[in-house]
Amino acid sequence: MMEDLAGNPVLVGHSPRLCEIRRLIERLGRGQSPVLLLGETGTGKEVVARGIHHAGPGGPFVPIDCSALVATLLESELFGHTKGAFTGAVSHKPGLLELADGGTAFLDEIGELPVRLQGKLLRVIEDQEIRPVGGVARRRASFRVIAATNRDLAREVERGRFRRDLYYRLNVVTLRLPPLRARKEDIPALLEHFLASHGRRHHLSPEVLEALVAYDWPGNVRELENCVERMLAFNSGPVLHLADLPTGLQNALHQRQAGEFAGQAALSREVAAAAPESRPAGVVPLEETERQAILRALECTQGDRGRAAQLLGIGRTTLYRKLKRYR
Repeated sequence: MMEDLAGNPVLVGHSPRLCEIRRLIERLGRGQSPVLLLGETGTGKEVVARGIHHAGPGGPFVPIDCSALVATLLESELFGHTKGAFTGAVSHKPGLLELADGGTAFLDEIGELPVRLQGKLLRVIEDQEIRPVGGVARRRASFRVIAATNRDLAREVERGRFRRDLYYRLNVVTLRLPPLRARKEDIPALLEHFLASHGRRHHLSPEVLEALVAYDWPGNVRELENCVERMLAFNSGPVLHLADLPTGLQNALHQRQAGEFAGQAALSREVAAAAPESRPAGVVPLEETERQAILRALECTQGDRGRAAQLLGIGRTTLYRKLKRYR
């Protein structure tokens, strides 16, 4: 969770899409309509939900992860239970929805909620009353609903996995959060934020910053934060280098660079076959391109010739021969 010095949730970055989301958070905070947050895992849906809540009148904010609750206890966790409702129910226990009275219930991963409980949730939202498991009397529970999912709920409705009436009740205001790969200009600011939160005056080498910005981050902001924490845990110096990157990112970097080198070599071979006088301006001969590719690979691997050979897609003996050739 990203927070400012006052403990309030913040969205880090200045991309146009993020600035638009900040404006929408302020506007939505002034109302009470249900909000449906859509986006991939790790895009910051809970941060946005907390932001909307903090922009409103206040009250409790109760996060409910519908995918993490044990299926057999889900109904009791959501709606509460009375004493003796089932074996082990030794006293009355209020449910999470009842605890959200006067505030906001954040239903994370709402697409994972079993169909048999979706109808009961709809009744609670519409009537603002809760009947606990094993109980007869209803309890008042007035709260705002903010739901989030990484599923396509409209498709889930067509497949019969999500109730149509609940979908339309939740889908009053929809806010789609962009993946990190669609706002890469925010990555440097996020890195600075995470280094300040988890580090001790650490900073990134230019090569690491370039590699982190180029990566697509399928796990989005959460994956980026985990990456920074992992690098800090294994690094004792103030500067983080390419060798400190997690294995998955190093492999992705190597594959991308190998593809770039292969493309450069193919282009150079085509140009070298042409007559010098017809060579386009700025195009260098094959040997020079190959020499620069080798120097770049050695720089990325901090002089490790074995890893440099892997990056270039050639054998170690071949690399040694080329090093001798190019001196």
